[in-house]
Amino acid sequence: MKETPEQSELGKKAEYDPHYNPGKLFPIPRKVKRDEIGVPDKLPFFGFDLWNHYEVSWLNENGKPIVALAEIQYGCDTPYIIESKSMKLYFNSFNNTKFNNEESVKEIIKKDLEKNVGGLVSVNIFPLNTLNENKLYPNFEGECLDNLDIECSSYEVQPTFLKTENELVEEILFSNLLKSNCLVTNQPDWGSLQISYKGNKIDREGLLRYIVSFRNHNEFHEQCIERIFIDIMTHCKPDELTVYGRYTRRGGLDINPYRSTKKVSNMLNRRLCRQ
Repeated sequence: MKETPEQSELGKKAEYDPHYNPGKLFPIPRKVKRDEIGVPDKLPFFGFDLWNHYEVSWLNENGKPIVALAEIQYGCDTPYIIESKSMKLYFNSFNNTKFNNEESVKEIIKKDLEKNVGGLVSVNIFPLNTLNENKLYPNFEGECLDNLDIECSSYEVQPTFLKTENELVEEILFSNLLKSNCLVTNQPDWGSLQISYKGNKIDREGLLRYIVSFRNHNEFHEQCIERIFIDIMTHCKPDELTVYGRYTRRGGLDINPYRSTKKVSNMLNRRLCRQ
């Protein structure tokens, strides 16, 4: 096992690895710090380390993204901990990797973490479309697109996916599958997207493919939301349109751009479950 931070990517520019790479995990021995503190080898306490990870995603066999939350727990008696940046880099390596099912992802995470911490690890995976809203903050209001069984193969923005049907509607749709990359650092940005509109009905499968096509796109949060607004207005020509993005935190901050054809004077800041 790697023993010192100098052998890791800590404090250095880290390349974003889009495919599964357990080598990103960096274990640090507990004993060094415990010796400094004065904790004896026979621990005078019991306990555990609990992690909540809000940026978990992989591709199913059709290439469609799955977005989830993860809960990770291991006992304080494990000889190693995982450095937090390396945990993030490890989970990022799942983003463009295909897995058969949720259980396969859970088993791989459990195996990799147990190897690195040197003890038993409990892993729970919660896909966003299965969350118990009584336990966590709810999703956006509206109809979720994420259960559509579509095949995805394009991960650069494709506005030509946007099409309409000859039926007038007024509806609210949302998706948790929005992902793009920071324009400066190329690190992943994760968001949930709500689209409220009035006009010809937007083809749902095409809209979801369009949202997924941002997956490898480099742009700031605000720019992505404005691009989505303009693309829908151009290709679908709704009479009214609101595009609202709520992104997950980075460095403790989340960004939530709102663009609409209608003026809004006051709006509740409702944090979503993944935030």
